[in-house]
Amino acid sequence: MTAAEIIAALRLEPLPNEGGFFRQTYVSALGLPGGRAAGTAIYFLITPDGFSALHRLRTEEIWHFYAGDVVEHLILDPATGEGRKTHLGTGFAAGQTPQLVVPGDTWQGARLADGGAWALLGCTMSPGWDAREFTLGERTGLAARFPDWAADICALTR
Repeated sequence: MTAAEIIAALRLEPLPNEGGFFRQTYVSALGLPGGRAAGTAIYFLITPDGFSALHRLRTEEIWHFYAGDVVEHLILDPATGEGRKTHLGTGFAAGQTPQLVVPGDTWQGARLADGGAWALLGCTMSPGWDAREFTLGERTGLAARFPDWAADICALTR
């Protein structure tokens, strides 16, 4: 299938600010104090133009690889000043993984590996998604804080 066919089949929509295409598939019936859902999940489709821009969430997020081409996922940790890149996919012998836990309060972004056409992923959060905890990354400040990752930061910011 093409990215456009998957977008139509799964009824995905553009994800504002971050990029890519998504649809929320789950909101826990259990509510937490303050009204926040105990958990949420989305489908998330990455295309060459629709990458996941660097952003920070206060809580942990779990990424799940479903289908398509390899995804490069970058985590930058403000507490340590270190970064790490993980490849999401099914090439286990090549070091790819189908699941990744992203710690809260870290910067994260993802894009297709070179030559990829699309990748379908899922993202799960517990406690659930809260827009008030989303911060979009700013290129200049992040590149100054993480100079070893400047090229990736440039590729993962708009």
